[in-house]
This record gives sequence, structure tokens and C-alpha cells, in this order.
Amino acid sequence: MLSKRLLVFTDLDGSLLDHHDYSHEAADPMLAELERMHVPVIPATSKTAAELLEIRKELNNHHPFIIENGAAVYIPENYFRRRPPDTTIVDKFWVKAFTQPRQYWQALLQSLNKDFEDCYTTFAQAGVEGIMELTGLEPGKAEQASMRGYSEPVSWHGTETKKEKFITQLEDHGAVVLQGGRFLHVSGNCNKGSALRWLTRQYQSDDPSRPVVTIAAGDSQNDVAMLETADIALIIRSPVNEMPLINQHQQCFFSGDFGPKGWVEGLNIVLDFLRNPGTAIS
Repeated sequence: MLSKRLLVFTDLDGSLLDHHDYSHEAADPMLAELERMHVPVIPATSKTAAELLEIRKELNNHHPFIIENGAAVYIPENYFRRRPPDTTIVDKFWVKAFTQPRQYWQALLQSLNKDFEDCYTTFAQAGVEGIMELTGLEPGKAEQASMRGYSEPVSWHGTETKKEKFITQLEDHGAVVLQGGRFLHVSGNCNKGSALRWLTRQYQSDDPSRPVVTIAAGDSQNDVAMLETADIALIIRSPVNEMPLINQHQQCFFSGDFGPKGWVEGLNIVLDFLRNPGTAIS
């Protein structure tokens, strides 16, 4: 493994963080071990940049991160030897955006309101108090969750039939709608897989002498693109969702346990696989 650079891209809610209480305690020893091994753990999540800044402090994580289901990548300034092209500098981060800003998607949703306005609630409509009710987050974290940059989460409470029509109309207008653990996420033609691919190229360009091997961990459908793009996919068992279906993969592993316990269990399996000289990726 030492001849290769491992990158761990991970979903948060339901994967590294417990679905119910958002705890990462069970994963803390593994996070410390990966840091000791110089293996970056890169959050790839539906969460906002504001949320990630706080979560990274809790995790003692100083690596890049992917927000809002692949809408943008944030890289700490001077993390790489050169700033990647087509990035902007925002609050001491190099930021690569892949889609239009949130206001664009809010306007699109508003244009469809006459047909579906009784079937859903957006984060913008809910406000901080509503987000607290929808997520169970405390006020400060709910406010961070409200600070979307590139997407609009939707809490759907209409019928499945209407939801299919809703999604179809959004897609006909150029949106991409992803089903997360709790919400539909309305954004542009971006996903965690494309963001993973772009960020992996930056790591490879920064150190061309070491081949990069990517591991992706996730538990829901909005992780599928990331799981399919990575060299190794780790699907975390969920207490509330069916396991995501991926169409193709050369190396795919499944956890038996839920959330952060399953995350640790699965990564141990993957690392054992990579340490085995007879089966390691060439």
C-alpha cells in the first residue's frame, strides 16, 4: 500500500455519522489511524460548506471536502503545491463549483409551484425552525444546514405518483434530483462521482510518482455515482434505507453493521484486502 496513495471519500449521515444522533464516536479510532497512515478522509456529502467547517473541527480533519452532493469541492489553501485551474478563493479555500447557484434552482421550483405546492417543503420555506423539526438538528446546526450555496433540499409529503411527475418536470428543465437519506436534493448536472474524479486528478497531479487508489463509502442513492466512480466501493448498511444499487463495480464491499460501526467494519475489510499482496489493486 505504501507505493500507492489511498484516498477515502465518505458520505456522512448514515455512514461516518450515525443516522439518528449524528455521532462519529465509533469511528474515531479508525479516523486517527487513517490520519497516522497519511490517508486523507474526504467528506462527500449533501451538507453545506458551513456545516462541514464545523464537522471537520469535530473530526480533526484538515483535508478537502465535497459539499451539496458534488456541487462544489473545497480545498484548503496551499493544500496542494499549486492552486488548481478554474477555482476561486473563498475564505481561505480553493473552490471548484460544478453547477449554478441555489437561487437558480429556487426559481425553478417556484415555477412549478402551481402543480406541486402542497406536496413539499423546501429548506428555504421551512426556515431554521422548520429545518430543526425536519432533521432534529439543534438551532446552530440547523442554521448551518440552511446556508445552501448550490442546491435546494425538498421534504416530500405528497404521493409517490406525484413525486415521479415532480422529478420528471424538474429534470425536463435541466435539474438533477437526488434522493438522500431524508430529502430530495434539487441541483444541476453534478454528483459526488464527478467531484471525486476531479479531486482525484488534483491529488495525482500533485504527486505523479504515486498512483492514487480511491475508496468510496456511502449508504444511500445519492452516493451511487461516487461508489461507481471509485476504485473500491464500500456500501454501508442503513437502518432506514435499502442499500443503494450500483450497476457496475470491480471491487465492492458491504458492511454488516450500521452507520459508523459499519464504516469501521467495512474499512477494515478494505484495508485487509489492500494489504494482501495476492489481491491488491495493480
